[in-house]
Amino acid sequence: MKVILANPRGFCAGVNMAIESLEKALAKFGSPLYVYHEIVHNRPVVDRFSKKGVVFVDKIDDIPEGSTVLYSAHGVSPTIRLDSQKRNLRAIDATCPLVTKVHKEAVKFASEGYTIILIGHEGHDEVLGTMGEAPGSIVLVEDVQSANNLVLPKDTKVAFLTQTTLSVDEAQVIIEVLKKKFPNIIGPSKDDICYATQNRQEAVKELVPEVDLVLVLGSQNSSNSMRLSELAISLGKPAYLIDSVKEINPEWLVNTEIVLITAGASAPEDVVEECVEWLRINYNAQVENRIIREEHVQFPLPRELRVISNSVS
Repeated sequence: MKVILANPRGFCAGVNMAIESLEKALAKFGSPLYVYHEIVHNRPVVDRFSKKGVVFVDKIDDIPEGSTVLYSAHGVSPTIRLDSQKRNLRAIDATCPLVTKVHKEAVKFASEGYTIILIGHEGHDEVLGTMGEAPGSIVLVEDVQSANNLVLPKDTKVAFLTQTTLSVDEAQVIIEVLKKKFPNIIGPSKDDICYATQNRQEAVKELVPEVDLVLVLGSQNSSNSMRLSELAISLGKPAYLIDSVKEINPEWLVNTEIVLITAGASAPEDVVEECVEWLRINYNAQVENRIIREEHVQFPLPRELRVISNSVS
């Protein structure tokens, strides 16, 4: 068997920053330390931090007053920030800067009187945070059908934004539908879909024609990971989204000669390495690294942790 390792894969700059933030906060403040929502959408990462005394909550009211809370990479709404202040929480904001950019765009468009069409997945943490910036001005569109069915009053000023972890191709189709439906619609000056999401999808697109099977490391609630497996399937190859080597079904590998392995932006590299090692041991797999695009993006730690970082590193 041959294994092709897609590059880039795995952690993006936003995830690296969020995870390092949580590690630094633990070192400084100890446990229990609270995180609003999952720090990133990855089960192995969440489990590891839970064992270190991190408590993941979905309600600010579940955090004892005066405690330390870290906001996840997906961002939070202004209401959550206010609720934290009311409970006298020490808040550390590990929101990905690319998500913060979308929040700022939402505030700007809303202040200028636009109705904002947000392309994204209902209930996703990032979507909840973005919609919370201007709840009276944002309409959620999930797919082409809902875009086609959307009715707005005549002469409405319309703008669009997107969740950062969407399928590039699917988002573009929806945007085209919206542009036909609302000819005067405006959007952000730059793409909202993050560089890492785009790069990982690009690598899968380029490498899928060479392989028989695709394994995507990532969790089921990870939007960008799910998009990778869906993309591979849409290109005609079987693909499976798994959290770890334990989920590999040997039946998938019958008559399989070339396997592509990639990982969503929130999946740690060690789970990739475990899968590769398992294929080496059980299938005498030969591994080839394929670099489609290089990434050198880094984001600074939250300002609440920059001094802390120097003292504990």
